Amino acid sequence: MRYMQRTRIVIVGGVAGGMSAATRLRRLDETAEIVVLERSGHVSFANCGLPYRVGGVIEQRNSLLLQTPAALNARFGLDVRVRHEAIAVDAAARRVRVRDLAAGEEYDLGYDRLILSPGAVPVRPGLPGIERALTLRNIEDTDALVAAVAGARTGVVIGGGFIGLEVAENLARRGLAVGIVEATDQVLAPIDPELAALVHRRLRDRGVELHLGQQVVEIGADDVVLADGSRLPAQVVVAAIGVRPDTALAAAAGLAIGELGGIRVDERLRTSDPHIFAIGDAVEKTDAFTAQAALVPLAQTANLQGRRVADVAMGRPGGDRPVLGTAIVEVFGLQVAVTGWNEKRLRAAGRAHRVIHSHPMDHAGYYPGATQLAMKLLVDPVTDAILGAQAVGGSGADKRIDVIATAMAAGLRASGLAGLELAYAPPFGSAKDPVNMLGWIAANLRDGLTETIQWHELAAAQAAGATVVDVRTAAEHQAAAIPGAVPVPLDELRARLDELPAGDLIVYCAVGLRGYLATRVLEQHRAGHAWGRIRNLDGGMRTWQAGVGR
Repeated sequence: MRYMQRTRIVIVGGVAGGMSAATRLRRLDETAEIVVLERSGHVSFANCGLPYRVGGVIEQRNSLLLQTPAALNARFGLDVRVRHEAIAVDAAARRVRVRDLAAGEEYDLGYDRLILSPGAVPVRPGLPGIERALTLRNIEDTDALVAAVAGARTGVVIGGGFIGLEVAENLARRGLAVGIVEATDQVLAPIDPELAALVHRRLRDRGVELHLGQQVVEIGADDVVLADGSRLPAQVVVAAIGVRPDTALAAAAGLAIGELGGIRVDERLRTSDPHIFAIGDAVEKTDAFTAQAALVPLAQTANLQGRRVADVAMGRPGGDRPVLGTAIVEVFGLQVAVTGWNEKRLRAAGRAHRVIHSHPMDHAGYYPGATQLAMKLLVDPVTDAILGAQAVGGSGADKRIDVIATAMAAGLRASGLAGLELAYAPPFGSAKDPVNMLGWIAANLRDGLTETIQWHELAAAQAAGATVVDVRTAAEHQAAAIPGAVPVPLDELRARLDELPAGDLIVYCAVGLRGYLATRVLEQHRAGHAWGRIRNLDGGMRTWQAGVGR
């Protein structure tokens, strides 16, 4: 009897990408030999849950361990080898050199197809004392950080990105006095400064010290030294500066590395070698707007690529898709969600864009527990395409950004958000959902029914002679107002039109709605007045206050 040789597929790296590929491969082919090499001691764990284990939110360590090699073998027939590191690839011979870290031995493993999913490695600058800084990428890192936190009273997190903020919150949850050192002037680079200001406020309200625009130059025995010479007490130091693609194995094998430093793959996740594929944080993705290379180290993206690469490896149709960079983080109960490009990036690229701010309630205001969202939509002023969105609030930011990300993937225009049929009941939303409201604003701007001005443009407009009109109530104006504003409440506006001087007018209210109504009144009473441009301050005083830091 003649036996067919089994196809052997070797996967380097487990967790989101590698294990998604392995299990999908098995579902597609019962005959293939599937070997997974994982250099750490755990091949399938909840890496996004690691900070919450440090803070004690996830009480049991085992809760993070999703699958064991034995369980994966029993259910999927996978040959999972933990503490086995792929140290070299001979692409011509189709062999992987493997080091058994437990036994201290090496061996060669042949393959028909190789899938690289090595992930990313933390950025560790060459600072004096950097060896004392901990990172958080796997279970072993988590164990080390949990041990370090025990009995500690002070901690410093270097880096104000998603992981940095999660770690800072969980150190604070363990009772440490925490400081965050961030080299730029804001935390969370994917959001714009007026929304980042809300995150800064929440962090400071919870006792976290922010050192923005600062750099650590030395890590001492129990403190860190900043560039300005100040010292921060730090019994625990966590480096959360960022990650870079782990390309050492791929580069040594002669595979093409992209300009951004990730493994270069085509639309079917193939490397420059036709028998080798690569996925996850180690590879360069394709930006949804520019079709250029992008680095997006997100677990969901790695998971999706794992499934897709399995299909491709098995000869099925399909391939990768461009990325929007949709992400979310919670900071002391404050949800921060983002998708697509932010305004900073659009401005840096010189790309025309329209900005919309809104501050709706997350659900019906009359139903108990409603909280206010801060939302931002970025739109192409010519095509009405959605370029990006951000949302910050106590609740509801997640589903609004998910809806907008879905709309972007489907090619829906900004004004088309107004027509979406979304689930509504008072505990969950409003009859006019915040997403619908963004669509109506976008349509009004597209159709020329109103014109807006941004918070960062206001000072220049005032200096050029524009009159700022506060259409809030007299009590609101007396409590706080934009300097130089003329108070004319909306409900008195029609009777007091003659009080408004000639020239450009900028109206504002608390969040933008009354300002919009005022612009419609003024535009329709132009006859007999020498007014110039009439603009509404987008997002109202709430956005302006956040942007200018008041």
